[in-house]
Amino acid sequence: MNIAIIPARGGSKRIPRKNIKEFHGKPMIAYSIEAALESNCFDKVIVSTDDSEIAEIAIKYGAEVPFMRPDNIADDYATTLDVIKHAIEFTEQQGWGVENVCCIYATAPFLTPEFIKKGLQELTKSTIDYAFSATSFPFPIQRAIRLNAQERVEMLQPEHLNTRSQDLEEAYHDAGQFYWGTAIAFLNGNPFFSPQSKAILLPRKRVQDIDTPEDWELAEALYKALQ
Repeated sequence: MNIAIIPARGGSKRIPRKNIKEFHGKPMIAYSIEAALESNCFDKVIVSTDDSEIAEIAIKYGAEVPFMRPDNIADDYATTLDVIKHAIEFTEQQGWGVENVCCIYATAPFLTPEFIKKGLQELTKSTIDYAFSATSFPFPIQRAIRLNAQERVEMLQPEHLNTRSQDLEEAYHDAGQFYWGTAIAFLNGNPFFSPQSKAILLPRKRVQDIDTPEDWELAEALYKALQ
């Protein structure tokens, strides 16, 4: 059995009620639920939440909410892995026989069924623990700068001061949309960023973190531009 788990707690601080805030006419979480359902990869699409309003909206858009998340993994210190482990342990108690799990974030309006399918294909054809969304940095990270205590500029890697951009290795980062993994890997707490993972590369135009009000505005503008 393959299941999707969408973590969606109610206590978002920087963007209040972020997971169900309206985004281009629908609650934000609706986009993740619909992408999961349209991928046809899952026997069940589950939302893990501690919030009754989020649960109601999740069910409205086709997800299941078979349990309410306990308080000890619903605060600011609970990790995504804590939430996924709890959900998998619930499925074991129900005897569902889950083999593969996909954690999908509730704030992923640019996620498409196509990339969810690619993740499952990579996970099942390779002997890996995880397959997750990633994208490339738009600028060479080796040329990054920082500000010191006097607010003066320093290079993070000064050895690349005069290296041509085209001679630098391309780098990638987690796109924060989905994480396919075997149930065993999640339960064992195996790390995502290791040789036992594969990256499903997304175009940069389909990736936008949504953690601050400014991020939200950028996401709305980008989504509109893509339509």
